[in-house]
Amino acid sequence: MKDYIVRATAADGQIRAFAATTRACVETARVHHGTSPVATAALGRLLTAGAIMGSMMKNEGDMLTLQVRGDGPIEGLTVTADSKGNVKGYAGNPDVMLPPKNGKLDVGGAVGIGLLQVIKDMGLKEPYSGQTILVTSEIAEDLTYYFANSEQVPSSVGLGVLMEKDNTVRCAGGFIIQLMPFATEEVICKLEENLKDVTSVTALLDQGYTPEQLLEALLGDLGLEITDTIPTQFYCNCSKERVERAVASVGKKEIQEMIQEGKDIEVKCHFCNTAYQYTVEDLNRIIKNSR
Repeated sequence: MKDYIVRATAADGQIRAFAATTRACVETARVHHGTSPVATAALGRLLTAGAIMGSMMKNEGDMLTLQVRGDGPIEGLTVTADSKGNVKGYAGNPDVMLPPKNGKLDVGGAVGIGLLQVIKDMGLKEPYSGQTILVTSEIAEDLTYYFANSEQVPSSVGLGVLMEKDNTVRCAGGFIIQLMPFATEEVICKLEENLKDVTSVTALLDQGYTPEQLLEALLGDLGLEITDTIPTQFYCNCSKERVERAVASVGKKEIQEMIQEGKDIEVKCHFCNTAYQYTVEDLNRIIKNSR
């Protein structure tokens, strides 16, 4: 099944809802970065959230960045997404290994105590930036807390990644449900009841639930109305030329030292781990062009 995001409303517009399946996206990230199971689960949850939150943005050029900075052994997570369903990201330490906790991958232990930062670049002079403490470091609850405190939008976030025995991704996905300011007490109570019934996103995804069926399970009795669907994918727009600009920015003195060593250099893109080779001739050209 291809990855995609569903956007919907319910209760005559009192609720807006989003759900996604992201198995291929998270598996692509796992292959690119060679992540351990717990790093795949942590990064996969944040990639899913990034894809959904990116799709909430209005304009074509809008960009979203999610940064989780904790004191755990994963050494932080960074994800960026656009409004068209493209998302990419990486873990500071993709090799982190931890024993399971209560029979599950210990994402909270890998992330540790710290902060979640959300940066939205909407083409204004300054990007919007909001941050909050990590309440559980399990990602979904941290985003629920972020929406309530930084954006004053009561929300429920569910994210999940389930691994196969061979450490590939079995299923991944999630949802974000938000109450509008004019939501009635009756609608709020009904939604809270519905959310209590769904204890595990991965259990539903593993049963083959589509994003539509996820939202149906959560909002079916509240007049769910699907508004549209968009494909989502792990996509990095890096290129040798773009990375070359980063090489040029290290400064002439440093590049000159590399040239004197007479060795080719390799530079990797943080987001997709693609390696780019630059020969001594390339480095000479970079210096010449930066004059």
